[in-house]
Amino acid sequence: FSTGITGDPTFITAGPDGALWFTERISDRISRITTAGAVTEFSAGISASAQPFGITAGPDGALWFTETGSGRIGRITTSGTITEFSAGITAGAGPQGITAGPDGALWFAETSTNRIGRITTTGMVTEFTAGISANSEPDGIVTGPDNNLWFTEFERNQIARITTAGVVTEFAGITANSSPANIAVGSDDNLWFTQFNDSQVGDISTGGTAAEFTAGISANSEPLGIAAGPDGALWFTEFQSGVGSKIGRITTGGTVTEFTTGITPGAGLYGIAAGPGHNLWFCESAQLKIGRIQP
Repeated sequence: FSTGITGDPTFITAGPDGALWFTERISDRISRITTAGAVTEFSAGISASAQPFGITAGPDGALWFTETGSGRIGRITTSGTITEFSAGITAGAGPQGITAGPDGALWFAETSTNRIGRITTTGMVTEFTAGISANSEPDGIVTGPDNNLWFTEFERNQIARITTAGVVTEFAGITANSSPANIAVGSDDNLWFTQFNDSQVGDISTGGTAAEFTAGISANSEPLGIAAGPDGALWFTEFQSGVGSKIGRITTGGTVTEFTTGITPGAGLYGIAAGPGHNLWFCESAQLKIGRIQP
């Protein structure tokens, strides 16, 4: 789907209204696409050079998103009304991943300032730094099956856990320079993550035991987005256009299948999310398209 999209789709999530919502980082927009492919873009209320990035459905019926350029957290209602929040967020935070927490708040990763942030639905922010390694660059974040928040550390090659009280534990055992990026909960209640620099997908139990999988994943493919599919497997994007713009599927046992049919070459695949109708929806950032794949 490309009609009505003027910017670069980056990350995507299922909305409470039965549509998919996605960020357009370069064009400073939040967009909505129906399952039939009708797109509406929203920009009123978004600061110039905000660079919307991560997005998630909130507990209040709105969508919440990070702004890597402005360092703000944004909220958009399903009717398109946008509010931005900055109070309490360290300048230059560069927030990326965001997720709804088990406590009714939104939790986000401050990539540039090595913090995890929490924002209530009324806009009150708390930041946490204790226990997070220097220069770790927290990136993706998700609520785990244990009601803790789990996040990737892109530069420290670690997966970390933070309780809702702010207690952080970091787990090593991941290949050096692998750059874990995004993270999702699997049907096996493990946390599954992409490893951008070494073409692997990894998983970690809530007890901290990690495994990595590379067989079947194209070399230099740069796995990026990841989501749990309706079929019990994990689905991930392969960003690197030089290896053919692929969507990967990995079972909880580690068996990988890659798909290319119907994907525009040089797509620059980014975020992926499960949507209505047992489909997965993904962002083609370089081609200004949203794609859909049915398991």
